[in-house]
Amino acid sequence: MPKLNQIVAIEKSVKSRVYGEITEMHKLSQKPDLFSGFSKQYRKKDEEGEDYPPEQKRVQILADEQLASAAKLLTELFDVTATKDWANCRAVADVEIDGQVLIGSAPVPFLLFLEKQISDLHAFVDKLPTLDEAEDWAKHDGTGLFRTAPIATHRTKKVQKPIVLYDATKEHPAQTQLITEDVVVGYWDTVKHSGALPAPRKKELMSRIEKLSQALKFAREKANAADAEKVSVGKPIFDYLLQ
Repeated sequence: MPKLNQIVAIEKSVKSRVYGEITEMHKLSQKPDLFSGFSKQYRKKDEEGEDYPPEQKRVQILADEQLASAAKLLTELFDVTATKDWANCRAVADVEIDGQVLIGSAPVPFLLFLEKQISDLHAFVDKLPTLDEAEDWAKHDGTGLFRTAPIATHRTKKVQKPIVLYDATKEHPAQTQLITEDVVVGYWDTVKHSGALPAPRKKELMSRIEKLSQALKFAREKANAADAEKVSVGKPIFDYLLQ
């Protein structure tokens, strides 16, 4: 008795071959001339008339033969697909990680579905931003945000101030010049906020997703090793259709 994974392996090639041949038959069925023919015998009017050889055009395709061929091809495809689908209904396996069963007796179609979803989740989590590790972050329970401690920075203001270039003498007054200075006028206390993930948390999530993905693959392979009892559905279908 074949295994389910063997049936799955051949189904694609059977489907491709059957669809290819059915497509060619469908193209031929749209050429009515191939289904028609004739034969002609010439009868001269009297003995003095000329003789002509008979003419004929053979029928190249019989509709009944096309139907029989299509039935044979599709019966093969129906039976292979039915064998796979019936086996899928019985082929189950536990999804297990570190001895813990997350999903019991999961069927193959669901395992395939879940593999795709977990793969998409992996891509989603991988793109999530992480906290800047150059900062010290603490989680604020009220908002769920991460915050840094306040960082003080000063605010300056440009102020013009005169300076004496030359002191006054008996002959000349003092010479002065205005210069601009940056004078501290206040302070900013800045607290950074972030909704990103801590890098260790993201690493842990990615590790768990990868372990689950691997467990799903193991479960699918185990389920696919189940026996696939041959199911024949094509014959009764075409016995009914072509009776």
